[in-house]
Amino acid sequence: MRTVPGRTDRVVVVGAGLAGLAAALRLRGAGREVTVVERGPGPGGRAGVLTRSGYVLDTGPSVFTAPEVLEDTVAAVGDKLADRLTLLPLETTYQAQFADGSTLDVAADPDRFAAAVEALCGPAEAAALRRYLAELAELYRLQLSVFIDRNLDSPLDLLGPQLLTLARRGGFGRLWNHVARRFADDRLRRLFSFQALYAGVSPFRAIAAYAVIAQLDIGAGVWHPVGGIGAIPRALADSAADAGVALRYDADVRELTTSGGRVSGVRLADGETLPADAVVVTADAPHRLVPGLRGPRRPVHSPSCVALHLGVRAPLAGHAHHTISFGAAWREVFDELTRDGRPMSDPSLLVSMPSVTDRSLAPEGGQVLSVVAPTPNLEVGPSLDWRTLGPRYRDELLTTLEARGWTGLTGAIEVEELATPHDWAAQGMAAGTPFALAHTFGQTGPFRPSTLPRSGPENVVLAGSSVQPGVGVPMVLMSGRLAAERITG
Repeated sequence: MRTVPGRTDRVVVVGAGLAGLAAALRLRGAGREVTVVERGPGPGGRAGVLTRSGYVLDTGPSVFTAPEVLEDTVAAVGDKLADRLTLLPLETTYQAQFADGSTLDVAADPDRFAAAVEALCGPAEAAALRRYLAELAELYRLQLSVFIDRNLDSPLDLLGPQLLTLARRGGFGRLWNHVARRFADDRLRRLFSFQALYAGVSPFRAIAAYAVIAQLDIGAGVWHPVGGIGAIPRALADSAADAGVALRYDADVRELTTSGGRVSGVRLADGETLPADAVVVTADAPHRLVPGLRGPRRPVHSPSCVALHLGVRAPLAGHAHHTISFGAAWREVFDELTRDGRPMSDPSLLVSMPSVTDRSLAPEGGQVLSVVAPTPNLEVGPSLDWRTLGPRYRDELLTTLEARGWTGLTGAIEVEELATPHDWAAQGMAAGTPFALAHTFGQTGPFRPSTLPRSGPENVVLAGSSVQPGVGVPMVLMSGRLAAERITG
């Protein structure tokens, strides 16, 4: 593994999102002097929080998996996650809502899940489910240490028996075909393939190896941090501060100063320069900040989304913490998102209502909801004027939700926040998507931008969703560790 040469005693981390905080904790645990600079007023990055009128709305990720990665992150400074954060396992991972009116509770307990599948789809599909859950667990174990949770400098790093095993198991075929061979019921096929959108690709184009994403949520379970997803970066920041990391908020970075092929300091917008032996940059498009760094050639970005966050004075009884609401259309909506550049004509939606689990997030009699609707990014859909389209699309989403069972939602809204691809772009996210580079084959594993680029200053390391290993809360936390290892060895 390549590492940063020379002295690395003083490290400046640019960005107090999950990747930056994870890197800071790892570096501090290895004895480095660490300063984190963040342009916002507090930690979080994309894991933002809006608090208004008693409602606490997470404006970033809404599904939290793999708590062991978070546990390991704070353990780098000798801390215990339980002392910082309370995590509640969800008994129902998702409630799947299908266009034919049927529903399926995806239970964390495999026996209860299999019983629900048998009641809905029959005993043969329940037996197929048990086989597939075991297969997913083994696939995840196979991929984690070799393909995901490590720094990769070359495709040659993958050579070994695990690669052959993955190929024999069809890991380089198409995800949809992989799932369709396991299940006859189209509803289960959708349930175990929609996660490809988390990786920024259609299930009809994603490689089958990305079936492991379903292991993270359906196989291993989903958790809720008390206080919301925004409590995670706050816990990481508190742990870092107590370990001696300097956290500088409202500190916008103007430029990186260089000397002799290395960054020597980080200059802030107010003119102050922080000396640095190494720098970790977590920006979505780091080549805009790092001198001499080449951006990816012909990048393919993930689809974007419209996110509607609501505080509602209504019980909305009968709905789960997370609901996957599938439209009737399937293959065609992925063409709309990734090829045609238009919003889904029959949308599938992720609706999260965490106040079902955590009443601290809403006042009495109220609920908080986050509705995520995938949309084309600004490269695929350049003609979409989201300044005009956004309010209309918001109304369409509410109409769709009302029709799908969230009755009385529209008239009970007290707080709302709408984010469109235009808003993501204004925050500096390439192509107006919060999901970064898509996990196409050419942007996966060793082909994804490295945490230690070969261009630019030799002591700049990258972390975040645009580099290895990729998108999602666990992956971003892993990227922070991988970035730190480029400095500590």
